[in-house]
Amino acid sequence: MGLKESIDKVNRAIEKSDKLSTKQRKNLKKSQFCGPGRSFPVNNCAHYTAALRLLNRSKYSDSTKDKIRSCINSKGKQLGCTSKEKSINIDQLIDSDIFKSTRELVELSLKNKGIDLDFEECGCGKVRV
Repeated sequence: MGLKESIDKVNRAIEKSDKLSTKQRKNLKKSQFCGPGRSFPVNNCAHYTAALRLLNRSKYSDSTKDKIRSCINSKGKQLGCTSKEKSINIDQLIDSDIFKSTRELVELSLKNKGIDLDFEECGCGKVRV
């Protein structure tokens, strides 16, 4: 099983463990949702974290996402939740120097079999491809 498949499997398990039943969802107050159509429930810290994580996957406009994120953060603060996950802008991540240099190293290693990738500067050790 590859890394992507493993990550997907863990994400599905997390989503299932925090999933509300239809009955539980119907019993939540309207004020416990942050998105349109009773989406993004934030009734506890697990759902606060899940809402932040899943917001970037949604197909809402950026302005709508900003309003939802603000609501999620407000409710999380009221609940005393802290997010281990920082909200990131994917475009900023892709444009970052570390991402570019890592991508270049990986592309180089794919083109040149047997090349040593030296990650000592980042404390990752040495990887033999």
